[in-house]
Amino acid sequence: MGAGLVWLWAHYAPGPRTLAAQLMALGPWQEVAFITAHVVATAVAVPGTVLVVAGGVLFGVVWGTVWSVVGATLGAIAAFAIARYGLREQCRRWFKHQTILNQIDHHLQRQAFWYVLAVRFAPISPFNLINFLFGLTSVRLKTYVLGTSVGIIPGTAAYTWIGAAGFNAFKRGEWLPLILALLALTGLSLIPVVIRHRRGGNKLSLRRSSRNSHR
Repeated sequence: MGAGLVWLWAHYAPGPRTLAAQLMALGPWQEVAFITAHVVATAVAVPGTVLVVAGGVLFGVVWGTVWSVVGATLGAIAAFAIARYGLREQCRRWFKHQTILNQIDHHLQRQAFWYVLAVRFAPISPFNLINFLFGLTSVRLKTYVLGTSVGIIPGTAAYTWIGAAGFNAFKRGEWLPLILALLALTGLSLIPVVIRHRRGGNKLSLRRSSRNSHR
C-alpha cells in the first residue's frame, strides 16, 4: 500500500508552485492544511520534499521552515507509533535473524539522542523509512521526538530556502539566492561523508600506531 501511495504521489502530485497556490486559496486555513498534509504524507511514507519546497514558496524561509518542521515531526511521531504499537512484534519475528536492529539498539542504548540527531541531520537520509525503523527499536519516544525535531531543521531550512529562492528566481530573475541555497544543501549532504571519512582515517591511524607499538 505504501509503495502504491508513493507511486501515485510521484506521478500525480502537483509541483511546489501549484501546491502552494492550492494552499494559498484556503486563506486563513493554509497553515493548518499545510501541517496536516505533512502529517498524513509522513505517516503513510509519502515523500514530503515537494511540501517542504512549497512551504518556501508559500510562507518564505523562516515560517516555511517552522511549519515544515512542525508537520514533519508530528508525522514522524505518527509513523513511529504505527511501527512501535502496530508492527514491532511482527517485524521482530520476521527479522529475528537479522542483526541490523540489534546493532541500532546497541548504539541507542549508549547515546540515543545523539544517534537520532546524527541520522536526522543528513538531508538525503530516507526520512520515512527511518521513522518506521526507529519505531521498531527500543528508543524512547521523548528522545526520538527531540532528536528528530532538532536534527531535521538544517535540511528542512535548506529545502525551504530552495523553494523561496526558486520562486524569486523564476519570477524576478534573482538567481544568486537559489545558487546559494543549492550550495547549502550540497554542503549538508556532504557532511556525513566527511565525518565517515575522518572516522575511517582515525581508525586507520590507530591501527598503524598499534602495529608500530608492537614492533
